[in-house]
Amino acid sequence: MSKKAIHSDKAPAAVGPYSQAVVVGELLFTSGQLPIDASTGKMPEGPIEERAHRVFKNLSYIAEEAGTSLAKAVKTTVFLADIADFQAVNAVYAEYFPEPFPARSAFQVAALPLGADIEVEAVFAL
Repeated sequence: MSKKAIHSDKAPAAVGPYSQAVVVGELLFTSGQLPIDASTGKMPEGPIEERAHRVFKNLSYIAEEAGTSLAKAVKTTVFLADIADFQAVNAVYAEYFPEPFPARSAFQVAALPLGADIEVEAVFAL
């Protein structure tokens, strides 16, 4: 098995010893993406929708760097600091992922890195 790290300068750099994403065979596995704007290093303020848009843009940048797109996502995992944000995030999610939608898990977690309230990871077909 060989693996290749993927990095997009448009998405935030890793905040630890990991890759933004890794390609293995015909699949791209992303690390969890926080709602950090790579150009400012900050998370958007305001409602959860603002940060959800940023997360999905970051995933898109990484997918594009690997030669794929959100349309080829096969599995996503959504981590929320507050499950009450589920419906708002779900509405934003539907703007980025076309049918047939990827398989998905979504759940509330006790805390996320850097105090974020949303993080999303994904697996894509290449």
